[in-house]
Amino acid sequence: MRLKGIRSLRELTRILDVDQRIRRLCLIKVDEDGYPRSVISRFTHKVGADTLRLIIEEKVTWLLKRSGVSEVDVILDASFIKAWSVRNPKDNQTGLSDPDALVGRNGRSYGLGYKLHSSVEPKRILPLATLLASANGNEKKHAATLVERTRLVLSRAEAKLRCLIADSQYSSARVRALVDHSVIPYMGNQRCVGDVLRVDRLFRAHGSAELVEVYRRRPAVEALFAFVKNWFGLTVNRVRGLKNVGVYSLLSVLCLVLNREAAENLGRSDKALSPTFFNV
Repeated sequence: MRLKGIRSLRELTRILDVDQRIRRLCLIKVDEDGYPRSVISRFTHKVGADTLRLIIEEKVTWLLKRSGVSEVDVILDASFIKAWSVRNPKDNQTGLSDPDALVGRNGRSYGLGYKLHSSVEPKRILPLATLLASANGNEKKHAATLVERTRLVLSRAEAKLRCLIADSQYSSARVRALVDHSVIPYMGNQRCVGDVLRVDRLFRAHGSAELVEVYRRRPAVEALFAFVKNWFGLTVNRVRGLKNVGVYSLLSVLCLVLNREAAENLGRSDKALSPTFFNV
């Protein structure tokens, strides 16, 4: 569904009756009917977020081992996911049909929904760890959990976390203490001494040449969110509840990881970020 832009289970069931390529991928025999909508829906619930996360981590570990990296820079960031609900008229901070959705920052405005927190390896735009939470939670609140999960994945790949990169939303002594070396801009109201990094209103970085150069890798996480939203269906959220939205977002992240795995297996690493190459 994600790779072919199929937006509903009803549409998928129709395609399973006529598309021979997808039928083979789903192990449906020639004389068999396609899976009904109820079977596909139950399968998604049975898999669950924990299993999907383990699958993603296994694939990411394999990709890191294949690349032979020993030290990895990691970027932290979060992306807003709009809830499939309107605000509750009795409580303007929660959703009417989705009480798990809360109002939080969405760029320069506010919206009702969730946030997908992720740690990303910038060179390959590879998601190392993900976490879904309601939109009202500050990014710093989930940084420790993300770094812990990231270190676990890297340890399985026999690699180490070298540097932590994040924007000023993560600027705190607690977050900087998570890793020996971090490149996080200080906010304008934060006092600091020595060689530090700051970002102005026009998003221009100011500091030493070394810090600025490392910080320029941060847009890689924006590229990852753009791929999972625009190509793998994360923009069109049609489920409710923290648990269901978590599964929905992990399916989109898994598509990105599988796209890179397929490219590596074919010896076409240049197509690792090209969904249209495989969607023919």
